Amino acid sequence: MKKSELLIPVGNMECLHAAINNGADAVYLGGKKFGARAYSNNFDENEMIEAINLCHINNVKIYVTVNTMIYNDEIDEVLSYLKFLYINNVDAVIMQDNGLIELTRKAIPGLEIHVSTQAHNHNKSAIEHYKNIGCTRVVFDRESSLDSINNIDVNIEKEVFVYGALCVCYSGNCLFSALNGGRSANRGMCVGSCRLEYKLEKNNKIVDEGYLLSTKDLNTMPMLKKILDSKIDSLKIEGRMKSKEYVAIVTKTYRKLIDAYYNNKPMELTEEDRKKLLKTYNREFTTGYLFNEESIINDKSSNHQGVKIGKVIAVNNHKITIKLTDNLHQEDAIRFSNINKGMYVNCLYNDKGLLVNNVLPGNICQIDNKDRIMYDDLINSDVLKTIDFELNKELNNIESKKNNIDMKFIGKVNEKPILIIKYKDIEVKVEGENPISEAIKQPVTETNIKEQLSKLGNTPYILNDINIDIDSNIFINLKDLNNIRRTAIEKLNNKVIGRPKDDFVLTKQPILKTNSYTNKISILTRTEDQLRIAIANKLDIIYVTSEELYNKYKTYDNVYLRLDRVIENHKEYNNERLLVTEFGSLIKYVKNNKVRGDYYLNVANDYTIDKFNKLGVECSTLSVELDNEKLKDISNKGNSELIIYGTPECMIIKNNIYNITDEKTYLIDNKNNKYKVIYDNGFTHIFNNKKIDNIDKIGKYKGFNTLRIELLAENIIETQNIINKLK
Repeated sequence: MKKSELLIPVGNMECLHAAINNGADAVYLGGKKFGARAYSNNFDENEMIEAINLCHINNVKIYVTVNTMIYNDEIDEVLSYLKFLYINNVDAVIMQDNGLIELTRKAIPGLEIHVSTQAHNHNKSAIEHYKNIGCTRVVFDRESSLDSINNIDVNIEKEVFVYGALCVCYSGNCLFSALNGGRSANRGMCVGSCRLEYKLEKNNKIVDEGYLLSTKDLNTMPMLKKILDSKIDSLKIEGRMKSKEYVAIVTKTYRKLIDAYYNNKPMELTEEDRKKLLKTYNREFTTGYLFNEESIINDKSSNHQGVKIGKVIAVNNHKITIKLTDNLHQEDAIRFSNINKGMYVNCLYNDKGLLVNNVLPGNICQIDNKDRIMYDDLINSDVLKTIDFELNKELNNIESKKNNIDMKFIGKVNEKPILIIKYKDIEVKVEGENPISEAIKQPVTETNIKEQLSKLGNTPYILNDINIDIDSNIFINLKDLNNIRRTAIEKLNNKVIGRPKDDFVLTKQPILKTNSYTNKISILTRTEDQLRIAIANKLDIIYVTSEELYNKYKTYDNVYLRLDRVIENHKEYNNERLLVTEFGSLIKYVKNNKVRGDYYLNVANDYTIDKFNKLGVECSTLSVELDNEKLKDISNKGNSELIIYGTPECMIIKNNIYNITDEKTYLIDNKNNKYKVIYDNGFTHIFNNKKIDNIDKIGKYKGFNTLRIELLAENIIETQNIINKLK
């Protein structure tokens, strides 16, 4: 039976050891560049080789994230890095950039590719394409339900997130950080805009406030049997920015449940298990969209919640008095729910005011009021434990993983000793340097030999069985026994790890270019009034967001229908004009329709433009994240469209999370910036607070096939003025 893989995130070497020692089947990690967690420690090339070798010695697979959007000036560097990973036997790389995937499949065909959740994987058309070009696995959107994943009958490995932080926006579709914080989530530099406080305004009235975009954390343990019954190939934990203790407890707990499932035993999660998970990290838990939960927002706090351990019963300038329902230990960390403020417990006192290192449940304790917190702010506040000193000590004392090996030792007088080691299906044989002599006094016994050969120390092995075949009266120096053991283990390690592959010359396929020219203006319209103005001005290409309007005006051969950004099941279109916003629609419709690609496809380099061009796409709209310098680097301008004016969409979120009907709705941040919110067809859309307006800089954008106006709520006069200005 093929078992589901437990896939663990590691941000540094300590986390890697924690994952391996607690039962990971596979790990994923990033290098110093090109990974979607740029602010974790990550691994340089020497550390990467060490990590690959350590994983393979311990029978753990290792996948490396190269899942950012790639710019033209990075192509050579990223290909060189992928070659380095391939030569050093990484098991797979995780990618999102369509141009880079295509380029890598041709330049390094032996390198296994997993398609990142950043590629927005949620329908059969896209996944079938990735299978057809040789990718071996797709990581599904966290918004996909288990039922919808099971219904996609493509013979490719399926990976789903089962635990950890959730993005509120579909992965690979969030521009909030890039447009407002100057750091791109698609480049691994998310500023966490969704974890900030906002106000919700409807029809000019504030109706809610709090952490209105901050999600709970995913925890599918209560539903794990259903996932395993579905034969999902890989169960992915989120958390490359998390601590080694988080890695340890989550790996250990999932390992316990998964092993119970495959051994036909009850999948029991004890109350102690739950507490340990809560103490290590949680923002409250949800089983998520995987099981169709409607509400995944925790609007009360975006911080680690820990577990409740008591209540504040008295406060003065010097001490805070707490009645405990759980134990509190010196060096624990706590947070007060009333003020959402935390501290380490450096000094802990019992009810008599004496310094102690632990106070048990049911008792009263005191801690120093280091920040002179006021009485009214703290009295009756719940006390949450966010770091458990004793738990962390326990998690950091896990023994290193050991793998069983069998030995056979042959020792005959006047012959060199032989040691054979077997590990799984690998066998190594080593001959000692010096022949064995006959014993003059005390012969070496089987017990002596076993004792020396069992000394495997800090190697990843433990002796399971040993067969000793020796003459009855032999003498062998203990130093020789140690040498033959060390030599055999080193040889075994080399076989397990595998030697690096031979070097080779990278070749890049030529790209298909169209002569550059600028003679088209496109416009995206959302209302019939906007559409009529566009038609009256005889603009070259007109996009509409309503299928009703498209059908009404499609006799104009320049009118295109913009499709939805999330389509699980594609309807049939033939001989239509379509602006596609997700990759599955591109693949589904490009053969039988006129298709143009929208900016949500994260087109940022010539190779992605080239791929789409060869598939039959008329023109690809470039990512709005490209600055002027990056736009200059695009040589395939003849197949590119550029947004010159408009309000980009920052986020698309599953469901109607703010219960919008027909109200004018905005999110307002702490700087009083207002973000328009629309609910449409099952999704909440959040638009940026600022417009792109580069019409006055038109001279910088010569050579692009099409320049686009993207309208939102502009009226007739505003629409006409924008068109006049551009023309």
